[in-house]
Amino acid sequence: MWAYEKKLQYPVKIKNPNPKLAQVIISQYGGPDGELGASLRYLSQRFSMPYPELKGLLTDIGTEELGHLEMVGAIVYQLTRNLTMEQIKQSGFDKYFVDHTTGIYPVAASGAPFSATCLASKGDVITDLHENLAAEQKARTTYDNILRMTDDPDVADAIKFLREREVVHYQRFGEGLRLATDRLNSKNFYACNPSFDKNCGK
Repeated sequence: MWAYEKKLQYPVKIKNPNPKLAQVIISQYGGPDGELGASLRYLSQRFSMPYPELKGLLTDIGTEELGHLEMVGAIVYQLTRNLTMEQIKQSGFDKYFVDHTTGIYPVAASGAPFSATCLASKGDVITDLHENLAAEQKARTTYDNILRMTDDPDVADAIKFLREREVVHYQRFGEGLRLATDRLNSKNFYACNPSFDKNCGK
């Protein structure tokens, strides 16, 4: 159960339309390393996390990723609002337009629609936390690539905020990994696991 505050986590105020750029940025909406996948991954993993601190961490970050999804959607919308047919054709936005007009649809920059195959929820503390650390770095790299492609300060401002949050999430998952490893079997969890190895630690 969440309380929803009806405002973006960070303001998005883009003055100039740019459908070509929108086609790149939409990858962070529904692409393989985007915010939709991140939010679903963390909010799914939290059910099997054995430690309350990590359940809370996944809930916090998963919820924030939903806010980031909202921001990316706002960026794409503002970059594509009030387009002329000439702008749509010249920018290559026509392929997206014919299927979705200017509606926001979860898709990668490559054109591949969102798929749950990009999610990872293994139910293993160490595996899931390492997956999350890698996911945050992949998202950070994607935002780096987007920043290389834009010279619009309004777009760059919002993207830099989102990039910064990926770095913070990476740090928080690192703290979570340290907490988890401290609580796991002190007799070498990686070599054996007492839940299925009776001779573990002997």
